[in-house]
Amino acid sequence: MADAVEAVVVSGMRLGAATFRTAIACIVALAPVSVNAEEGFDTEHIFGFMIGSDVGNHGEREFQTETTGRFGKGSGTYRALSHQVEIEVVPVPNFRVEVGGVATMHDISGVPDIDDRRQLNFQGLSLDLRYRLLDRDNAPFGMTVAAEIHGNRIDEISGAKGRMYGSDFTLAFDRELVPNFVIGALNLIYQPEWARFEVSGLSEKSSIIGAAFAGMVRVRPDFLLGGEMRYFRQYEGIGLGEFSGQALFVGPTAYFQLTEKSRLTLSWSMQAWGRPAGSSANLDLVNFERHQARLVFGVNF
Repeated sequence: MADAVEAVVVSGMRLGAATFRTAIACIVALAPVSVNAEEGFDTEHIFGFMIGSDVGNHGEREFQTETTGRFGKGSGTYRALSHQVEIEVVPVPNFRVEVGGVATMHDISGVPDIDDRRQLNFQGLSLDLRYRLLDRDNAPFGMTVAAEIHGNRIDEISGAKGRMYGSDFTLAFDRELVPNFVIGALNLIYQPEWARFEVSGLSEKSSIIGAAFAGMVRVRPDFLLGGEMRYFRQYEGIGLGEFSGQALFVGPTAYFQLTEKSRLTLSWSMQAWGRPAGSSANLDLVNFERHQARLVFGVNF
């Protein structure tokens, strides 16, 4: 049974970015037009790889699934898929708590410095805390601080077994540039990671800093369309030690309010520029992927 599930997932991963773009076009055409959006924006879920300053209303509960695909290294075949199931609650005003579990799929062959793998595994658990410091309704812009903590038994890049611990710290800003029509967002990111691999016994520490920008336009009441641009720098050590590489990702994002209580976000990013340390290459396919895609579905209950 596991082999059959693995074969289906790998087949789906082989469709790649072209199918992802086709899916956006199809959903745009088929999405219901009868859903009425509230005045203004709720930025909690409208972005793909970024976050907004909104954290939900007091007492709100949500179920969410997030599927992320990463495709392409310097050579060989590289496909990695993660599927996260999450529960979100807002126990007090301006504070959101999210817990989640992640399963991963890797299809890797002929990639330098990464062992060949074709596997499906439970990866680990995560806890995401967000607190809104400024509300756009009462301030020039919205601002939220977010801390996501995760513990994994599978490395998300290589698929190797071990013990991995990390955090994602984000400072999120957003502002309506044109009321109820255009919204802009900025994320400042710091991601320290610790890893100890089971087979080799090696230990690694790394960190990433980055900045991300997004803009979304309300095309119709239930549909937003825009894009995200994200720049990352990776270092050895959690204290931003020796520089390892850098990459710039750009791509479109689409948000659909399917019903009053359900939503869908689709996002795709391509590495437009990058450079590993000590190289003159125009892309960093050592530390980052060529393509990234994300699908998020959520429902209030």
